[in-house]
Amino acid sequence: MIVSQFTLYADCSSRRPGFTKAAGGAVAEPLYERCMQKCREQGFTVEHGVFGADMQVTSTNDGPVTLLLDTDTL
Repeated sequence: MIVSQFTLYADCSSRRPGFTKAAGGAVAEPLYERCMQKCREQGFTVEHGVFGADMQVTSTNDGPVTLLLDTDTL
């Protein structure tokens, strides 16, 4: 499943995450569509959300989770 989520690009350098550097819809939506198309070209069945919609997604993970926080101050 591919779901667009601007919160994946968050600036966590202060007490509150900021999302001002995330791409706007005019840039992000074609990237979202391209990502889905590339996955289909590789033979994957792609289920997807609706770009820009407020969606409730439930996920059950079986394994570890890795979070990458990228900063110039480290």
